[in-house]
Formats: sequence, C-alpha cells, structure tokens
Amino acid sequence: MKIKKPLNANAILVVDEDKSEFILFGKGIGFGKKVGDAVDSDNVNQTFIPLKNSDLKEYLTILESIPAELLELSRLVIIEAEERLNCNLNPSIYFMLSDHLNFAIERFKSNINVTNRVFWEIKNFYPQEFNIGLYALKLIKKEFGLVLPEEEAANVAFHIINAQSSAEMKADGMNYAKLIASVNSIIRYSINTDFDNSSVHYQRFITHLKFFAERFFNDKMLDDSNQLFEQIVQLYPRATEISFLIKDHLELVYSKKITKEEIAYLAIHINRLLSSEEISKNS
Repeated sequence: MKIKKPLNANAILVVDEDKSEFILFGKGIGFGKKVGDAVDSDNVNQTFIPLKNSDLKEYLTILESIPAELLELSRLVIIEAEERLNCNLNPSIYFMLSDHLNFAIERFKSNINVTNRVFWEIKNFYPQEFNIGLYALKLIKKEFGLVLPEEEAANVAFHIINAQSSAEMKADGMNYAKLIASVNSIIRYSINTDFDNSSVHYQRFITHLKFFAERFFNDKMLDDSNQLFEQIVQLYPRATEISFLIKDHLELVYSKKITKEEIAYLAIHINRLLSSEEISKNS
C-alpha cells in the first residue's frame, strides 16, 4: 500500500495493489510523507476508510478544508463512540463529523447561535450518544480552548445515531427523536402527568419506542395478529385508547399505516409505564 496524496499531518490518501483507494487517518501519519511512500497497514493507531469513486472528490474537498488537529480529534471521538456503543459506525461519519465540528467551531468564533430543536429529545432519549457528544466538547476545550454550548453535544449525538444504522436500515436520528417526542407528548397529555425520566420503567419504554421508530420508518411493522390485539383491547382498555391516539397522529403526519399488532405492543408497554407510575405515586 502506497501514498497517493498526503492530505495533512493526520490524513493521507492511499492506494493498494488492487488500485483500491482509502483515506487513512492517524496522528502524524502524513507528516513529512510524499507520494509513493509505503504505508504500514498494521499500525493499530491508524483508521482505514475505503472510498467509492463517487465519494472521493467530495470527501477530499472536506478533508482539505479541516485542520489536522480536528481530524484527529474527530477520530478519537468516533473510536470512543464505537467502544461505548459496542458497534461499528458507518465510515462516512469520519467526514461528516469532522465537517460538522469544523463548522461548529467557526460558528462559535463568529458568535452565531443555531438552536437545536430536538436537544431535549436527544439528551433524554439517546443518553449514551449525548454523553459521547459531551466527550467531544471536552476534547475541543482541551485542544482548542473553546467552550462550545451543550447543544453541540446533541448535534454530535445526532451524527452518532445516524452512523449506527446499516445501509439497509438507514436511520434518521431527527425523525426518530421527533416521533418519540410526539408519542411521549400524547401519553403525557392523555394522563395529565409527567414521568420520572430517570426511572427504569421509563427508560425501558423509551427503548421500545426506539425499536418501534426503526420498524416504522423502515416499513418493517410487525405482522398483524388479531388474536393478540383482541386480548389487549380487553385487558388494557385505557392503554389501548392511548395507542389509538398515537396511531391516528402518526398516520396523519407520516401517511404510514400501523398494524394492529404494533398497536397491541404499544398498549402493553404503555400499560406497564402507567402501572409503574401509579405504584410510584401510591408508595
């Protein structure tokens, strides 16, 4: 594997014996390097990103506009995210996150504030990803001496959420957060109470909603089960009524049908949540 083009001190464009191209990230790997130099592919402190020809020009343009220190910082954030979440993120995040952080720093220096409209939802529904965002802000403070607003942690989390999805099940973190928030609002208004966001029961419910959102947006709704639906209607009438309010709202907003089995499972989880809240109030 040889260097095709040094990009900066922490990134180089390389090509292997099959003429496949990669972007290689790593602290100092581009320092003093030139075209044709051999690359040690076994170095564990490097990150290889395979490239498609259609992506090459766009990604090179992004990389050439980003300081080497910020590229390395982004790489450390991504490595931390993969360790905490125990998953491999979509390689495109190396470019998207670096580009976003570069722009965020430019905005901060220019006193330009951009409101994140789903800050609360991301902070509460995706706490792991949000904490990774806080980790990124900590590194930025250490490296550049800048204290970015906490909203930027949610923006970083948004990129992490999207990068967790496979090509077949591509997530849209913004849509997920909005759907979960709307479902929460419907339930809160229906029972006229707030939930303890830190409770195990609430977190379990949010986990169910995340899976529901993934199935909903990727057209993977659970198959209709009339038997389960009829049982749940009889067992949990209050929760079923709320589930139908959610169904009507989502079908109106997204023009997507929700199956009876999904309504039944929503009712089951809503009933568990309501029961846990009633127990907490009476204890």
